[in-house]
Amino acid sequence: MKPAASGPDAGPRTLPEALPDAVFDVFNGDADGICALHQLRLAEPKRARLLTGVKRDIALLERLPAGAALDVTVLDISLDCNAAPLKRILDAGGRVAYFDHHSASLAFSHPRLDFFWDDDAQVCSSILVDRHLGGRFRAWAAVGAFGDNLDAAGRALAAQLGLAEAEVLALRELGSVLNYNAYGEQLADLHMEPEALYRAVQAYADPLAFIAGAPQYRALLEGYHADRARMAGLQPRWRTPGGAVFLLPAAPWARRVSGILANELIAARRALSCAVLSENRDGSYLVSVRSGEPAQLPACALCERFRGGGGRRAAAGITSLPAAQLEHFVAAFSAYFAAGAGGHAC
Repeated sequence: MKPAASGPDAGPRTLPEALPDAVFDVFNGDADGICALHQLRLAEPKRARLLTGVKRDIALLERLPAGAALDVTVLDISLDCNAAPLKRILDAGGRVAYFDHHSASLAFSHPRLDFFWDDDAQVCSSILVDRHLGGRFRAWAAVGAFGDNLDAAGRALAAQLGLAEAEVLALRELGSVLNYNAYGEQLADLHMEPEALYRAVQAYADPLAFIAGAPQYRALLEGYHADRARMAGLQPRWRTPGGAVFLLPAAPWARRVSGILANELIAARRALSCAVLSENRDGSYLVSVRSGEPAQLPACALCERFRGGGGRRAAAGITSLPAAQLEHFVAAFSAYFAAGAGGHAC
């Protein structure tokens, strides 16, 4: 496939002032959020204002304007963190299409809400959009799945496209790099702001063409490999019966690699769980948790015990764990995952 032509409907070159005031695309700034929205807009072009942020910036609907009938599409942010503003938007006459796979215990029905949701451990928002579109842009769904550390799901999607192994590996690395770029306490930690990255992706119907031709990808790939090199030799601060907890230094590179490290740890030792903590500028901790047994011991159930915590079964986190709660978190992690331990630590 060749890069998709950009134009006023796709919006990559349209100035914000020309965009409609009541139409919004709201999405997580990670690989899954970007790839989910990209698929949808390739199939259903719409001029819309974009609202996104770093990976943990998920309480996004509260930033939308009040008092107007909005047309909102939401991708890959937890309904539980957005239930009140979602209800406000709907009560004001707005319409919302919502695609997500995170915790949704506060979900409700509404005639102007289309809610596409599945919290199965092998499902992500890009897969939900792929289902909705009947696989029209499946290669981007595979990228989103790989980015969300769903290797088996990503490979299954790629297999349906008949891709060669080298192409599958290229999509896998693209997903990892797009996801890596979203990790940080604030936008300044990232190599590229998620909105700018989405607009770069927007010009390509084929992710392999993006890999081959986008200078933004080459820049991100360079940063990705440089930060991965800094991970060498990292050791857990605490070892527990069910896994291990890593404490990283207070540096932008450490915040950027927290997701990579967590994903690689869980891939290497599937029966065990892990947590990766990096220090925020205010002394609190950004926490990434991966469950080795997401069906029995969902990561989101542990993280939701702490303010600002949430996620999904396989992967969850806490945006700002107070330093005073560090030992409490480690004890909670140890007790929670000890139930699934096989009698040995990492």
